[in-house]
Amino acid sequence: MRQFSVKVLDDDDREFVEVLRDLGIPRNVASMITYLANVQEATSREIEIGSNLRQPEVSIAMRALRNNGWVEEREVKKDGKGRPMKVYRLIRSLEEIITHFEEEKRLESTRVMEDIGRLKDLSGRLSSI
Repeated sequence: MRQFSVKVLDDDDREFVEVLRDLGIPRNVASMITYLANVQEATSREIEIGSNLRQPEVSIAMRALRNNGWVEEREVKKDGKGRPMKVYRLIRSLEEIITHFEEEKRLESTRVMEDIGRLKDLSGRLSSI
């Protein structure tokens, strides 16, 4: 039997995940970002173990990270037969990812305030009828 070690999220990492979740980021995506920020690169299995996610959650989160251009994927041939392993690494810094969320929330806030302004205008017209 072979033995290998995997980094796991600690209390500070879990707090980072929770702050991302408070911003509306799905748990699996927040966990993936946090885990990959702590390692050079990782296989899907290492991510599952280290971030306490199930394989489908890793796949869904990986799709979100790929769509944003934050992760790079490469295949590594395993000894013997079978599929090659996929190895992932973040290609954007945490600072860049946080800036993305900051801009996203800024735009969302602007839209909400514009909607509130429109409601005020509309309510003024309704009350004058």
